[in-house]
Amino acid sequence: MRSVGPVRIIGPVLDDELFIPLATYESPLWPSVERGARVTAAAGGIRTVIHDDRMTRSVLFEAPDAETASAAIHEIRTRMADLAAVAEAGSRYTKFLDMHDQVVGNLLFLRLEMHTGDASGHNMVTAGADRVVQWVLDTFPSLQYVSVSGNYCSDKKPTAVNAILGRGKSVIAETLIPEKLCSRFLKTTPHSVAELNTKKNLIGTMIAGGIRTANAHYANILLGFYLATGQDAANIVEGSQGITYATVRDGALYFSCTIPNIIVGTVGAGKNLPFVSENLERLGCTVDRPAGDNARRLAAICGAAILCGELSLLAALTNQGELMEAHTRLERG
Repeated sequence: MRSVGPVRIIGPVLDDELFIPLATYESPLWPSVERGARVTAAAGGIRTVIHDDRMTRSVLFEAPDAETASAAIHEIRTRMADLAAVAEAGSRYTKFLDMHDQVVGNLLFLRLEMHTGDASGHNMVTAGADRVVQWVLDTFPSLQYVSVSGNYCSDKKPTAVNAILGRGKSVIAETLIPEKLCSRFLKTTPHSVAELNTKKNLIGTMIAGGIRTANAHYANILLGFYLATGQDAANIVEGSQGITYATVRDGALYFSCTIPNIIVGTVGAGKNLPFVSENLERLGCTVDRPAGDNARRLAAICGAAILCGELSLLAALTNQGELMEAHTRLERG
């Protein structure tokens, strides 16, 4: 584990310069993210926006037939206030946000979405879902319980529903880098990065059959960040879904990373480990703030780190041989 930076982050969630901890066995990741940090800081920083914030759990029921299943769904939609009260009962931090549903034959899938304060929210939404399950069974005796998790969540799986509706914090990180800084720090041009992003990330991912995703290596930075800050590392599966967008604006490189499924918390399992609590404190994520603000700050920092690593790798790939030379020098030298 090493800290890289300083990373200059601006926006409505935070305005700060930070060193970001990353835990990884891929040693070239540290200097790569650090190079992204240097060039973006010189360009004025990385602007981050939390576009959305929700954790999900889907519950699954079985009806005698499709007509009963469909009728139950329509009735549940008319009683959303009752469902919300049940989901929130027993927790002062759980806030019900929305529900999506699907009927497949005689099966009913309800995707419950909740805000969970500064916790990543896995257990909080499952507890809320358990309460909803019992309420549905009491209200609709013809339905039978199948599972408190029906995979329409979707937890730790790459799915279109997560990329479309979001699961966790939906973060957008963006920066604008003048051509002279691209040349000085990245040894490339805005046009080269933008063109490679289209050909590699967009077209390459399309022919590979990517699911609502187009990026070079979000998972690398995400895993390093998750391990260093005490997160459930398996959530990199849906977390690594995201879209890198790059274009040339008046000769400068506009570069953004949209990551709809960053799942992080500043309280809960793992956060009491000494190195984790130290890292969270250094990132300013243990301050007394309104519920949810520390977790949103952490997600914004994560998004900025992803942008740094993504930008640096794409720049390296525009130069033939640079990627392998760096790995050989840093891992085998």
